[in-house]
Amino acid sequence: MDAASLQAWREAPVLAGGHAVLEPLSPAHADALRVVSEEGGLHRLWYTNVPAPDRVDAFIDAALEAQAGGRVLAFAVRDAAGEVVGTTRMYGLDPEVPRLAIGYTWYAPRVQRTGVNTECKLMLLQHAFEAMGCASVYFETSWFNQRSRQAIARLGAKQDGVLRNHRRHADGTLRDTVVFSILDTEWPGVRSHLRSRLDSHA
Repeated sequence: MDAASLQAWREAPVLAGGHAVLEPLSPAHADALRVVSEEGGLHRLWYTNVPAPDRVDAFIDAALEAQAGGRVLAFAVRDAAGEVVGTTRMYGLDPEVPRLAIGYTWYAPRVQRTGVNTECKLMLLQHAFEAMGCASVYFETSWFNQRSRQAIARLGAKQDGVLRNHRRHADGTLRDTVVFSILDTEWPGVRSHLRSRLDSHA
């Protein structure tokens, strides 16, 4: 792996598009993300791991600690107006394969089902496959999170299977995890698909 690729595995970049900007997550994003958490109400759904507003600081601290340990690259999401509207991250970083996961994604209600998520996924996948040289990118979600499962499938990812009693939900119940993935050989087709979807939001 060359120096540029190694650097891509160590530092969260700024990725900018017409609908959204991804920038490295920091404590400075906490106030805005508390508002997003409260507005969205996703933290009240037992099968998600979205932090309640009073847990956002701990959420950011844990993400940055994992990033310092080389396990994640964490981002805040801004919309075209420059407002912080959510967060996402690359996690499970494994440069030896190389592969990673995209997840821990949550948005303000007003940007859900808009071009923001489509463009964020396009930018993250492009960075993973073209800058980091990934052989595969995977996605995980709870069996009960039907909206998330549908959203991942709409990206063009294929379902690999279900890991039974894989981990725990935020409320402590055991979670069956549905796993999807995109391979490097599939990336050109997925990229064209996402660009086409993004054009529909123009």
